[in-house]
Amino acid sequence: MRPINLLEPIAEYKWYQIQHWPFFMLAFRPMFLCAAIWAILSVALWAGVLAGELSWRAQVPATLWHAHEMIFAFAGAVASGFLLTAAQTWTNVPSVSGYKLGLLVAIWCLTRYVFFVHPNLVWLVLIGQLTFWLTAIAFLSTMLLRAKSKNNYIFIVILSALCIFNALFLLIIERGDFVLARTFTQVAVLMFMLLIGIIGGRVIPFFTARGLALDTQIRTPKLDRILLWVSIFGVSGFVLSEVFRLPLNPGYLLALAALLHLTRSVLWFNRKVLAVSLLWSLHLGYAFGAVGLLLLASHFFSPVIAFADALHLITLGGIGLLIIAMMARVSLGHTGRPLQVNATVNAAFLMIALAAICRVFLPYLINPHHAWLYSAALWCVGFALFVRYYFTVLTQKRVDGRRG
Repeated sequence: MRPINLLEPIAEYKWYQIQHWPFFMLAFRPMFLCAAIWAILSVALWAGVLAGELSWRAQVPATLWHAHEMIFAFAGAVASGFLLTAAQTWTNVPSVSGYKLGLLVAIWCLTRYVFFVHPNLVWLVLIGQLTFWLTAIAFLSTMLLRAKSKNNYIFIVILSALCIFNALFLLIIERGDFVLARTFTQVAVLMFMLLIGIIGGRVIPFFTARGLALDTQIRTPKLDRILLWVSIFGVSGFVLSEVFRLPLNPGYLLALAALLHLTRSVLWFNRKVLAVSLLWSLHLGYAFGAVGLLLLASHFFSPVIAFADALHLITLGGIGLLIIAMMARVSLGHTGRPLQVNATVNAAFLMIALAAICRVFLPYLINPHHAWLYSAALWCVGFALFVRYYFTVLTQKRVDGRRG
């Protein structure tokens, strides 16, 4: 991966000239910050509902609101912000910025408000989500197609699939079939594991080699291609089994995908990463996702591991820890800052890792309800620490004064 192109230095500008605000220079800035803040607020609200401190009287079950906001809203915003930023690096085509980026962020934020304050207005949430997804996909597609970046067309397909699953989720909720709607959140989680498999395969070995000053990085092109197709067929098998109720067992393919993820995790590992928080967090998050996927697959053969517990190891430990680690590293790199973090960010990574462990394993030792609340508290603390450290990084100009 090459460093992102730097355009001309920022000139003097008026406060109302949004196109010159550092915050709206690249998509990672507002999307990362808004997603991190929402990670705190949405889980705090969810914990309030769990604890009985907040009432939930909507027709839409609170569990489905929580699932939607963590998967399609939080993770979706981070994925979109990352891809819209990375695409500029891949293609040398300017990404969305200024007023257009501000409008995209405003749509996302307004949809979050509507779904919590007026959760029964599912049709309005659907319009907001579709507008966000389709706009982000249009921006990304324009860049990749203009540069004929065929190696990255798959990201258009993945975002389009997530958009479709999000729309189906909301349409099915409107119909009142909450069980089927929940299934589409599970499909989306598997799609994010597919996305992680592709992006992780590109950046984790690269970041590891750069962070440890290694002469070469570990490359596994054949393994990467096999994992991609196994993951695609695994997701397809899950959809056929759980949505269309065909007599198939997707556990075999999901288990194989998990083992391939674990194999890459072992090949990438270097014990020196344990001394670098920007690296161990990435490696641990990827390993959490792989183990979670393996536990999820095992559920199709034995009910010993609860499906929800395995799924949360993927979402909190895999997706959650990888997201905060990637946001931490990308935000520093794309604002021209040294790739070093202090104890605050180290603690943030640790809190998210502990949140995953508490949610998945602590319920077997104590009251599950209490374990879920402890996990939520750790998650909120972790992202609060991230916001505290990165608010300035994401809202202020690059340290070299250039755009980006």
